[in-house]
Amino acid sequence: MDIHSEKVLILDFGSQYTQLIARRVREAHVYCEIFPCNADFEKIKAFEAKGIILSGGPSSVYEEDAPRVDERVFEMGLPVLGICYGMQLAGQHFGGVVAPSNHREYGRAVLSYESSCGLFKGLEGNGTLTVWMSHGDRLEKMPEHFDIVAKTDNAPAAAMKHHSREIYAIQFHPEVTHTEQGKAILENFVVGICGCRQIWTTENFIQAEIERVREKVGGRKVLCGLSGGVDSSVVAVLLHEAIGDNLVCVFVDNGLLRLNEREYVEKTFREHYKINLVVADAEERFLTALAGVTDPEKKRKTIGNLFIRIFEEEARKIGDFDFLAQGTLYPDVIESVSFKGPSATIKSHHNVGGLPEDMKFQLVEPLRELFKDEVRDVGRKLGLPEVMVGRHPFPGPGLGVRVLGEITKKRCDVLRQADAIFIEELHNANLYNTIWQAFAVLLPVNTVGVMGDGRTYENACAIRAVYSSDGMTADWAHIPYDVLGKISNRIINEVRGINRVVYDISSKPPATIEWE
Repeated sequence: MDIHSEKVLILDFGSQYTQLIARRVREAHVYCEIFPCNADFEKIKAFEAKGIILSGGPSSVYEEDAPRVDERVFEMGLPVLGICYGMQLAGQHFGGVVAPSNHREYGRAVLSYESSCGLFKGLEGNGTLTVWMSHGDRLEKMPEHFDIVAKTDNAPAAAMKHHSREIYAIQFHPEVTHTEQGKAILENFVVGICGCRQIWTTENFIQAEIERVREKVGGRKVLCGLSGGVDSSVVAVLLHEAIGDNLVCVFVDNGLLRLNEREYVEKTFREHYKINLVVADAEERFLTALAGVTDPEKKRKTIGNLFIRIFEEEARKIGDFDFLAQGTLYPDVIESVSFKGPSATIKSHHNVGGLPEDMKFQLVEPLRELFKDEVRDVGRKLGLPEVMVGRHPFPGPGLGVRVLGEITKKRCDVLRQADAIFIEELHNANLYNTIWQAFAVLLPVNTVGVMGDGRTYENACAIRAVYSSDGMTADWAHIPYDVLGKISNRIINEVRGINRVVYDISSKPPATIEWE
């Protein structure tokens, strides 16, 4: 069974919610991908989607440089759903007029809808539901051949449908949790209207990926970088299911890891899973290569390049390898694609942008199509313990992007201890599993303090914890003050070299989750 045969395409106009649309479609057990709105039309056709979703975006369609889509998209005969900016673009294409609204709508609104419309089929609520609005423009003049199928007090055309074609447009955001039954609305579109079979399941993915890996690799050997994080752990166990002893995992102790990470990995994979595991002690080489490097991009690329060099060396020691396995995820791919207009590259990801051009391996990336929560589900289905699949994300460059400024062994050791205390206290307060990611950051700033009768001038440490569903957007976690106080007190008292702890209360966007 081809689990990619039933799919929809999402065209991105720069909305912060685009990845959430993809998540909701996947939750409906339908495969989807995100293309930039200015993707080549031939590429869009070649994807062979059963429907197209136009995302929201920060622009106004009447602006001269507003992002566009090839207008042939509307003539492909496929069902189309325009969301927010996508609605205004569709309205404009079919002859409507979009203008600034006298009453902008941001936040919750009560939507009155026609239950006979396919988008709203089977919804609970007797024709009304609460939705999330985020727009300053409105349809001033309706396009020809469209009917209004929903409205709010401030948006007389909150949803519309073409008379004879399966083209729909909605002004609200069904993908966010604030919209009641938003997931059901999207499922109505991709399943009921587009006719996609719901075959994108964890079980089907595992079976299809095992078959794909076996076909690609054959009887050859695969080298896998194993860090002990969720992604690499799932990759290792999935590949071991597929190719058994033809998988050799290499754990690189680069000196940029969490506290006791090396011991944890060796015990788990070598002793429990019986996976071929080689440990490379490379701390000194990494710290030497990073000496004096403070620029975040240079750090990432230095770590990525040396990581591959060490892999190549270990491969030569063990034998011949044709493939390198990586835990690249779909958000890594999205964030590392730059195109004019809606999105820009935020960073070079260790799994995507930091690899040398002359790398000798072919890549095997079994998780490349998955979001983080999908990876966790795959891990659970493969039998990995919850303590492993429930771990918070850890960046490929490790502490290299959490020790701000110059990286030294002493500074890494200080941060490791502070981070371990932070995580331990989140577990003690039963908060760890409600938080998407939590970690400590060592700042390149010394602050004045007083300990006992003496004056100190030592490091400041920031702690960061966020709520998120996929890492693409995030809100800072509201940790109780007493817990924050205990964390701060323990770090300052137990970690020599830190005399001040601050808590990061920035959301993404505008900030990123990691500091570098």
